[in-house]
Amino acid sequence: MDHALPPQQTASHWRPTITYFLMFIGIGMIGGILGPALPFLAEQSGSTMSQIAILFTARALGNMAGSVISGFLLDNFKGHRVLIGMITLAVTGMLLMPVSPLLIVMTVVIFVLGFAEVSMNAGGNVMTMWWHREKSGPFISTLHFCYGVGAMVVPLIIMVAVNNGVSVLWAFWLVAFYVVTVGIFLAPQRSPLSPTNDGSDHVDKEYDKVVFIGLLIMFGFYVGMEMTFAGWITTYGVINGMTQGDAAFLVSIFWFSLSMGRLLAIPILRAGYFTTLLYSCLSLAIAMMLSLYFGWLPLMVLTFVFGLSLSAIFPTLFTLGNQLVSLNGKRTGMIFLAAGLGAMVAPTLIGPLIENFGTDALPLLLAGMLSMKAFGLALILLRQRTTRRRAAASA
Repeated sequence: MDHALPPQQTASHWRPTITYFLMFIGIGMIGGILGPALPFLAEQSGSTMSQIAILFTARALGNMAGSVISGFLLDNFKGHRVLIGMITLAVTGMLLMPVSPLLIVMTVVIFVLGFAEVSMNAGGNVMTMWWHREKSGPFISTLHFCYGVGAMVVPLIIMVAVNNGVSVLWAFWLVAFYVVTVGIFLAPQRSPLSPTNDGSDHVDKEYDKVVFIGLLIMFGFYVGMEMTFAGWITTYGVINGMTQGDAAFLVSIFWFSLSMGRLLAIPILRAGYFTTLLYSCLSLAIAMMLSLYFGWLPLMVLTFVFGLSLSAIFPTLFTLGNQLVSLNGKRTGMIFLAAGLGAMVAPTLIGPLIENFGTDALPLLLAGMLSMKAFGLALILLRQRTTRRRAAASA
């Protein structure tokens, strides 16, 4: 039988939490490896930049499929069993990806990786919320900090490999070994139960569906921006004269600043300053994209600050979403479905845009997405104020 007690009533309540943190480092490695490995994968498969961009589409489609299916699985099966199954898929994909000789084979493998990656991500978020209940906010932020740590480490591994003449395939296999180790640690642990199934007096929260749909759109925009920058900044640097090793280091800088920003944002999230934090992040991010377009700042400095500007957006939106609704597997799956759609559209556009219009297409696209996200946030806040006024008037 699964564990039904809140973590505070158990002697070993930190073991699952620590395991989720370790798992998110692995998820970050899986998610962060494609961008810096892109030149290697393109050379191996004999593909152009426009052709290799299909990998972003395939991973995003895998993300979307995993979002829907993992939501069903998490609501109907023990959570840790679902996670172990996805870990198995992820390890298989990481072993096969660097030895796939054809672009079509890579496309199939990256689809499976995307499926497993988002399912592990959604499962880890849901398990953490079910484990810590109303106190889950800081733990969710720490999960995404760990994701950033993993995404930061893997480009460093690739940079060391490239600079020392070692094949990039060993980076994929090293990540596979790490994820296997986490799976072995997770396997004997019991899963937490959903609050709706643990025998507690739980009442599903009322929520505004229009606001929730708005949040889903914002998740899509955010992940699209994050994946576009992380996936293409290495190529951007190479085209503009950097060595492949130095350009790959840009991704590590980005994920480092993203991780540090999420850690620093935890006190602000606890205080509930969601609107101020979101608008501050969006304003700083737009300023960085203008700087990238006009060449106002060194690329490494700009990458660091841009990572800081994006850092708190996802955890803040996720915490807000958990306040609006009780996030079961299905609803969390909807969030990651929206995220997968964003990850599919934006990064895929950049390849052809760079080939046809040059590298200036990157900051212009991201600045446009950031501006639309700020406008969308204003609409959500207006909807919330209108709903509150109507509720107060009818009381």
